[in-house]
Formats: sequence, structure tokens, C-alpha cells
Amino acid sequence: MNKNMIKLAASSVLLGLMACTANANDSADTQNVRKLFQTRFADRQVLSVGKTPVKGIYEVVLKGNRIVYVDQKVDYLFVGDLIDVAKRESLTEARQASLSRVDWKSLPLQYAIKEVRGNGERKMAVFTDPDCPFCKRLEREGLEGVTNVTIYTYLYPLVELHPDALHKSQQIWCASDRGATWTAFMHDGKALPSATDCDTSALARIKELGERLGINGTPGLVFANGRIVAGAIPKEEIEANLDAK
Repeated sequence: MNKNMIKLAASSVLLGLMACTANANDSADTQNVRKLFQTRFADRQVLSVGKTPVKGIYEVVLKGNRIVYVDQKVDYLFVGDLIDVAKRESLTEARQASLSRVDWKSLPLQYAIKEVRGNGERKMAVFTDPDCPFCKRLEREGLEGVTNVTIYTYLYPLVELHPDALHKSQQIWCASDRGATWTAFMHDGKALPSATDCDTSALARIKELGERLGINGTPGLVFANGRIVAGAIPKEEIEANLDAK
């Protein structure tokens, strides 16, 4: 359930293109654009500024890996996809994917609910909200029948959309069997245990992790190859990502 218009996809073509075309003049230009942007949008944290293939248009990456475009004087700002018409490719999606790659080894798996299916050799993580209907769809349809996988579930309640989701996440986290409680609730709608008196500090750490990774909605899927995918994608797409290198 997305909270903004940024879409996540897989490719790193644009990042390489921009690195190959940078030069000293580009650096001076981008530094000036950055300075102007920060003057006009003092409340926004700029992570990087770079040239695009379109003359006079610059890419600005903001905190959370959100991409916007501006002209050289920052008189105009554009939000949306920059499309290479000849190749019929979204350069924005390609750049977003390169920014969103995750080092799987860096994930704090101790804060996740672990489920091993079959030999568990494939790996994926899911940032999920117990009150998100698309998360339920992922559990009931997308992940149904997927085997030989270890799934790490991060409870990631979006309280702005679902006010009771944090409380439910606490109930799940404090359950004696978190995995069974989660599955029963998401698949069958079974009542959650009432206790919430355990240490739930892991939920705050998961929130920080998700924000740092730029996960703006649920479900957010992270695969072992570092790719982040947003939404309740179908089983076939999950399988393809699990097998991808």
C-alpha cells in the first residue's frame, strides 16, 4: 500500500551512464544546483545531485531515495518518470532500483519473524503491516505454495494509514509463537493474544530500518540479491526474484 508515487524496479543502467559522463564542469554545475535546491527547500535533505541525459535537467535524490528533477536555476521542479523514448525504458525506475539495492548481510535478521519452508536455501524479507489488505493478499496468494525459502517478516505498521496496526504488531511480537500467531491472523483472521508487555523495542528498530531503506509502503519485499520490490506481486514474480542472482 504505497504512500507516494515512487515505484521500485530493477536496473542500474542510468547510474553507470551518469558516472561515465561526469566531469569537472558537471561537478561545478551540480554543486550549484544542490546549493540552490537546499536554499529553496531547506526542509529537504539532499543525498545527491546529478545530470540527466536531458540538457539542463538535473536529478535530485532526496532522503528516502525519492527522485525529483529540476532545471539549472531550480525555478521548476518535476516529479515523475523520465522516459527514454527510443528504448522505451524508464530511467527513473532504473535509477531508483540502483539506489534501493540492499546488502542482504546488513539486515538485522534477529528482529524478524523467521519461517523456513522446505530446505530454506532461498532468502527473502517482507516489511508488512497486519492491517494492510495488500499484505494479506501477499500472504494468501503471492507466497502460497512458494517453497525452499526462508522468509523473514518485519512488522512494519503504517500508523498513519492503520492506527491500530502498531498495537496488533505488539501483540504478535509478544506472542509465545510469533510465526504461528502471524500466520493464523493473516490467513484466517484469528484473534491475537492480548499481552503486549514484552520488550517491543525491535519494532522501533524495524521502523528505522525501513525508513533508511526507503520502504514507503507495505508490503515491501527484499530479496537476497539486494532488490527491493513494492506491492503484493504474484507468485511467479516472487519465484523469479528468488532465483535471480
